[in-house]
Amino acid sequence: CPVVVAPRNSSVAMPPPADIVKVAIEWPGAFPKLMEIDQKKPLSSIIKEVCDGWSLANHDQFALQHADSSNFYITEKNRNEIKNGAILRLTTSPAQNAQQLHERIQSSSMDAKLEALKDLANYSRDVTFAQEFINLDGISLLTQMVESGTERYQKLQKIMKPCFGDMLSFTLTAFVELMDHGIVSWDTFSVAFIKKIASYVNKFASDISILQRSLAILESMVLNSHDLYQKVAQEITIGQLIPHLQGTDQEIQTYTIAVINALFLKAPDDKRQEMANILAQKQLRSIILTHVIRAQRAINNEMAHQLYVLQVLTFNLLEDRMMTKMDPQDQAQRDIIFELRRIAFDAESEPNNSSGSMEKRKSMYTRDYKKLGFINHVNPAMDFTQTPPGMLALDNMLYFAKHHQDAYIRIVLENSSREDKHECPFGRSSIELTKMLCEILKVGELPSETCNDFHPMFFTHDRSFEEFFCICIQLLNKTWKEMRATSEDFNKARKRV
Repeated sequence: CPVVVAPRNSSVAMPPPADIVKVAIEWPGAFPKLMEIDQKKPLSSIIKEVCDGWSLANHDQFALQHADSSNFYITEKNRNEIKNGAILRLTTSPAQNAQQLHERIQSSSMDAKLEALKDLANYSRDVTFAQEFINLDGISLLTQMVESGTERYQKLQKIMKPCFGDMLSFTLTAFVELMDHGIVSWDTFSVAFIKKIASYVNKFASDISILQRSLAILESMVLNSHDLYQKVAQEITIGQLIPHLQGTDQEIQTYTIAVINALFLKAPDDKRQEMANILAQKQLRSIILTHVIRAQRAINNEMAHQLYVLQVLTFNLLEDRMMTKMDPQDQAQRDIIFELRRIAFDAESEPNNSSGSMEKRKSMYTRDYKKLGFINHVNPAMDFTQTPPGMLALDNMLYFAKHHQDAYIRIVLENSSREDKHECPFGRSSIELTKMLCEILKVGELPSETCNDFHPMFFTHDRSFEEFFCICIQLLNKTWKEMRATSEDFNKARKRV
């Protein structure tokens, strides 16, 4: 095939420079302007050029923003995000807009006030606008409106209830959006404001938007300020939150669990177990199981994350026992081992009389401790000096012996009758299994911000960790029999479980 060579003077289309972006710019009442933006030029120069094209003076009072649903302002920091073909809008500057809205939300006209708050809720998502509005002490204005503004219109609520509800909803939405930028510290809010927000959790339970934003504010207060945690904890009880889990709105349920998790996470160590006891009394897990997990709808990612967080925080209550070594001199701790032996072998190995020599009784105890599968047959307390799992392993063994007594006795007796090499030692198995469960369930670790891996079984029982153990120890014994395993196969059998 002949090779065609282009003449030297022919024009070849070159790609546009990387710094040039082709956009369309809108202005109310005018046709959109197509232009090329040179990203190397200062943004103020580009805005002036656009204003000159429409004969607009005072170009410093204007700005460019995205013409999509975000309406975010374009700044020197984010201008590189503009793509070819983007539609922009010429609008008032963030400072001008913030000043105007600051004045409009104080209007004496309810309709004008409502419209201004609606605009404020929308614009507050933009950090550039938020900074300008906050500079005008806008957060204080909103909190004052929440604290006292509602009473001002108390008499109008009956005849203007929809308007009043919308106005409060937009006020709280704007507040949440502004605070989410992290510009203002949460430590600055008054008790009166906290009380008002807490009251909305009950007062406006039927207004989904107000309830959702109130719960979101309470969660942020607890997570971001120790002082506010204490104040919120005084205003909100678990009993007040529980009804919101029994509804059908998953977003409200999610925010409710988020508030409970925040209170749980920030509670002092000595208060966490107390809170867990209250949650058990209120049957929180059963309510979540019924109204969330078994509800006729899919669980979204945020709800799954909050359920995972609740699971981790609850399991973390076991950390102290997991990291506590057994004291061989502590009679109360030794009594647990005696109890395990008594339940397994009944009167045969736990005579109440003192007949027989001390040597004979010691020999009998050693024999029974061997049957129970302890490593140290003479002093099994020494088996629980490794952390993790520490005393948590012994707690699991006692729970299994008391609450699943038939299965416990069967496992101990089955292994007592096996040849030594095929014995699945209950004591050693329990310690290793407890340690494995602590690793899998990440006992003692803070919740991940991205994980949503919760276990539905956690919500079926208030002693779920112990129940996990009871299931696994029986599976391990079953697997051991099927494998005809020996002590050398212990790790293989454990991994199969």
